[in-house]
Amino acid sequence: MHAAVITGQGRVELLEFPQPEPRPDGAVVDIELCGICGTDVHAFQSGAPYNPAICGHEWTGTVSAVGADVRSLREGDRVAVGVPPACGRCEACRAGHAAYCNVVLMTSIGLERGASPYGGFAPQIATSAARLIPVLPSLNSVQAAQVEPAAVAFHAVRHTQPHLGDVAVVQGAGPIGLVTLQAALAGGAGCVVVVEPNAVRRSLALTLGATHAVHPDDAAALVAELTRGLGADVVYECVGRPDTVQQAVGRARRGGRMCLIGLANEHAPIDPTVWLLKEIKVSAALAYTHDDFDRTMGMIADGRLVLDPLHTGTVGLADVGAAIADLASGTSSHTKVLVDPRR
Repeated sequence: MHAAVITGQGRVELLEFPQPEPRPDGAVVDIELCGICGTDVHAFQSGAPYNPAICGHEWTGTVSAVGADVRSLREGDRVAVGVPPACGRCEACRAGHAAYCNVVLMTSIGLERGASPYGGFAPQIATSAARLIPVLPSLNSVQAAQVEPAAVAFHAVRHTQPHLGDVAVVQGAGPIGLVTLQAALAGGAGCVVVVEPNAVRRSLALTLGATHAVHPDDAAALVAELTRGLGADVVYECVGRPDTVQQAVGRARRGGRMCLIGLANEHAPIDPTVWLLKEIKVSAALAYTHDDFDRTMGMIADGRLVLDPLHTGTVGLADVGAAIADLASGTSSHTKVLVDPRR
C-alpha cells in the first residue's frame, strides 16, 4: 500500500507501507476523502521536520476492521477523525483542566501512543478507536472530510466569543478563516470584515455572509470607517504568517481582543508598546476538543456552518504533490482541495 508523505522542502513522495492492522483498542478505516491542510502546505514550503502522522489529518471513511477490545464501533460505520475525549488521568485532567488534557494535545500533533507512520493521504489507516467519531447521517462525504478543520475554527470562536453586535475582523479567507467567519456570525457578531488578498476568496467570503471582504491594503481604512476610528472589537488571525500577528493587534481597538489561530513557522515580530497602550487581550486557540468536534457536526447539519462551497477540487494520490505545490504558490484559485485515495 502507498501513502503520500511530505519528506522535505518542496518534496512529496509515495512511500510503501504494509497493510494496517487494528490494535486491540483500535480500528482500520478505508479512507474516502482527506483534506489538504495549511499545515501540510507550510511543511512543504519550509522543509522543517514534520510528523508524518499529521501529513493529511482531515479524513473521513468507513471502518473496515476493529480491534478485539472495541465496542463503540463496528465494520461499515462512517467515521471522521478527531481527537479522543479527555483521558481523566493525566496531570491536567487530575487538576480539573480536562480541556487541556495532555493526551488530547499529543494526539492533535500526531504524537499519541501508536501513532501511524503516515497520515490520511492513503487508502487505509489504523488508529485508536477513541479518535473515530461517527459521522451524522445527514452529512455528505465532502462535509465529513471538512469537519476537522471546521472544528478548529469553531473552537477558536468558542474560546474567544464575540459579544452581541461586535465588529469582528477575520484575517485570511482560507478554509479556517471562512469557517471562523461563519462561526463568528453565529456567535453574535454584528459585522464581520474579512481581510484577504485573493479576489476569488473575498467573493466566497461575501457569499458565506461576510459584511465586507477587503484587500489587506484597504483594511485599515475600512475598519476605521466602520468603527469611527476605534478599531475592531475582536480580530481572528487565521493567516499564519509572522507579519500578520502584529497586523491583527493593529486592527483591534483599545481594550479589544485578538485570537491567534493560524500557525506561523517562524518567530513573529511584534511591537509590545502597541500591545501595552491598547491593553489588548491576546488569546490562542489550538486544535479543538472532542466536544467541539461533536458540536461542529451539529452546526454543519443544521446549516449554520456551510462547507460545500469551500471544496474546489479533488485529486488522487499521484497528484497530491502537485496540489500542495499549487496551494503553496500563493496564486492558487483553490480553497479546499480533497484527496481521494481510491483514484
